[in-house]
Amino acid sequence: MANEMTATPPDSVQCPVCFKDFTSSTINGHLDVCLLNSATDSCSSTATEESGPPVKKSRICAEAEPRSPGVNKPAASSSSTGSPPSTAIFSMFQANKSKVSLQSERNVLFSGKQTAVNKGIKRSLLNETEAAVTEPVKNQPTVKATHGLSPRTLLSIDKPLAEMLRPNTLEEYFGQSKVVGQQTLLRSLLDSQEIPSLILWGPPGCGKTTLAHIIASTSKKKGTARFVTLSATSTSTNEVREVIKQAQNELRLCKRKTILFIDEIHRFNKSQQDTFLPHVECGTVTLIGATTENPSFQVNAALLSRCRVLVLEKLSVEAMGSILDRAVAALGIRVLEQDQANPKHQDQTDGHQPKIYIEQKALDTIAHLCDGDARAGLNGLQLAVQAQVSFARPLGQDGSSQEILVKEEHIKEGLQRSHILYDRAGEEHYNSISALHKSMRGSHENASLYWLGRMLEGGEDPLYVARRLVRFASEDVGMADPSALPQAVSAFQACHFIGMPECEVILAQCVVYLARAPKSVDIYKAYNNVKACLRNHKGPLPPVPLHLRNAPTKLMKQLGYSKGYKYNPAFSGPVEQDYLPEELQGINFFTWTPSDP
Repeated sequence: MANEMTATPPDSVQCPVCFKDFTSSTINGHLDVCLLNSATDSCSSTATEESGPPVKKSRICAEAEPRSPGVNKPAASSSSTGSPPSTAIFSMFQANKSKVSLQSERNVLFSGKQTAVNKGIKRSLLNETEAAVTEPVKNQPTVKATHGLSPRTLLSIDKPLAEMLRPNTLEEYFGQSKVVGQQTLLRSLLDSQEIPSLILWGPPGCGKTTLAHIIASTSKKKGTARFVTLSATSTSTNEVREVIKQAQNELRLCKRKTILFIDEIHRFNKSQQDTFLPHVECGTVTLIGATTENPSFQVNAALLSRCRVLVLEKLSVEAMGSILDRAVAALGIRVLEQDQANPKHQDQTDGHQPKIYIEQKALDTIAHLCDGDARAGLNGLQLAVQAQVSFARPLGQDGSSQEILVKEEHIKEGLQRSHILYDRAGEEHYNSISALHKSMRGSHENASLYWLGRMLEGGEDPLYVARRLVRFASEDVGMADPSALPQAVSAFQACHFIGMPECEVILAQCVVYLARAPKSVDIYKAYNNVKACLRNHKGPLPPVPLHLRNAPTKLMKQLGYSKGYKYNPAFSGPVEQDYLPEELQGINFFTWTPSDP
């Protein structure tokens, strides 16, 4: 297999009809002649001289010209499977999709160059035992496709490592066992290809898009459904309608369902989301939407009722460790501590390639610093290794390999935690302010400071926090410490004067003061009882008593307004006087509840 790979020039492209190798500058002219003329004439008249034999002959050419003695037999031919002799059908239209080669994909992977004619070209499998590669989703290389490549070659590709190592099976999908574990309902539905409409909700890098592509890969292998991927950030409603129209034709003509994956579905407004409603309802499309926002706020309620919401959690440190171990194994990078414990495995790599080692402590640092984001962790690993490979000196004249060690400080330099996952307009905004409010209510000053710092460091508006503190001073402290309200108002004014970051200590002082202050919710409850009394009153509200009414005119005085009112400062003691309407005499809103008669 190695001989075949080295015999083919890196910029060569195979003809999909005669399977001969041509340069990228001559392939288009050859295709014009090869497709118009007969297969036998085209194979003999337009083939250019190459350094090695073609990988596979077309069936018509196999009858027209004898096979040269040096040509290797394909790994899986029609004669070995007991099929009839060659027919006048081009092999590119055959239904057997397992006999394909990945030479064009490898050319793209090694050189980073992609021509317009090598997309979708089927090749013969060079060696099924050595290159057993699963079909990539959307032409994305898998771990098996990249296994065995040198780290210098793989890491020089202009593609993120997280994209290259995206798993295609649930066995390689880590960290979401609660959702797609062995005994879960969704796992059984996926195994039986009874895929419901789903909304995948989770933080960035938790595996939403990967899970959708795993479903797509399984559907392609079994042929049960076609998979269409759209992004709400760049897709119009007309494009969505066109996809739905194709899905209707596919279901009517081929009896095959369509799985429609919408990334960032919360970017669609409510009217755009309504486009999916009738088609999801009748089963024309199976909708899989991915979002980082709370679907309760961002997804249409009618559409949400037709889908099952899967909550994907932030990846744990253990799950990130498994993902990083898989990435290191795919890159051929050795873990220093494991390599020292197994010295017999030290000299099994190519001596002409640099030996790259990484400390276990460095991998642990990535797992902790990436904050449960697999994309950030893998790309951080790629950045650190690329930097050390580029800094390395070229190999010695004796051809001895050079050793490169990626340390913990290299990882920290390349993967700095420069932000905290926080969304000022999303659910995290409300969750954090709720945690701050309840921590102060529970008089836990340390937790109060933590949630305050979490919000401010995440980019929250300090005036919003100050306004919430003013509310808390009356709602939860109240008359137990009347000076709490002036403290909160002063903190708000100070934040308005000086802004961030100087005002953070002012907010911290106010938060600690409110957390330590005694608590009383009597005023809060009493006013809520007043509102309940007003809203539950049957019939017209009772009028204001005459003696409490204002009498600015003579007519009002003649009508009895303000008659009998006792001016309290004119009396030395308490004054017996009614201040409530007759229907509410004797009520105490501090103890009254709406259920009382």
